[in-house]
Amino acid sequence: MRRTMGPFDILKALVATMLGLIVIFPIYYAFSASFFTLSEFSASPPKLFPSSFSLHNYVRAWNDSLLPRFMANSLLVSFFGSVLRMVVAILAAFAVALLRFKGRNLLFFVILGTMMLPADALIIENYLTVSRMGLVDSYLGIMSVYLLAPVQLFMLRQSFKTIPQTYREVAAMDGCSDFRFLVSVVLPISGSIVLTLWLHSFVTIWNTYLWPLLVTNKPLMRTVQVGITMLGYADSLDYGPIFAAITLLLLPSVAIFLVLRKRIVAGIAAGTIVG
Repeated sequence: MRRTMGPFDILKALVATMLGLIVIFPIYYAFSASFFTLSEFSASPPKLFPSSFSLHNYVRAWNDSLLPRFMANSLLVSFFGSVLRMVVAILAAFAVALLRFKGRNLLFFVILGTMMLPADALIIENYLTVSRMGLVDSYLGIMSVYLLAPVQLFMLRQSFKTIPQTYREVAAMDGCSDFRFLVSVVLPISGSIVLTLWLHSFVTIWNTYLWPLLVTNKPLMRTVQVGITMLGYADSLDYGPIFAAITLLLLPSVAIFLVLRKRIVAGIAAGTIVG
């Protein structure tokens, strides 16, 4: 028998709907404003719907700036940065979860303790270190601060610890090395959570603004989050190209989510069960 909705259920549904609209509205407005003309930005009352769906702002954003180069830089840094981040996290999590060596737990808690350090407190020292290494205006310099990820390490460690030790013992009896065991057994079992954490890393690096701004001086090395600020001026209401660029930079994250959404949901569920 179907249960009827009570007053409390209706209230929860209304609150959830309102919160959903609050979250979605900025995304909708950015997409809608990408089609606005100059006069529509100064209209009173403010408009929520464009009068036409002309691609003029997109063409301007693409042709009148280095937006293609900015997006290519962000894609390269986000993809390889997130891959390297996950490689480091996977190897470290495998070591602290399944290997036995002195100081294992101490090393894990020291790395985990870095989560309590605010990123802003380290940014000057990170910049000085990268500058001394000659990595300013380089892709490696932009990616360098993202290679250590305590959150990913913790989540992967919790996932790997659910794998019975007997699997590793049997594999060792068959002559399977630790690295082969990691690649052939551990990663396939934990594939969903690895994929989810990789996507989280990709989006985090893609959306980062402050560090790429500090570590790059040449316009050709700017990422899209930094370069997008070069499309407009403070004394102008011509925001169309900026909103068009914002819509374009949302596409990679949305596309990845749509393609991998089932695996992402499975990874979130696995992370919840492990936690």
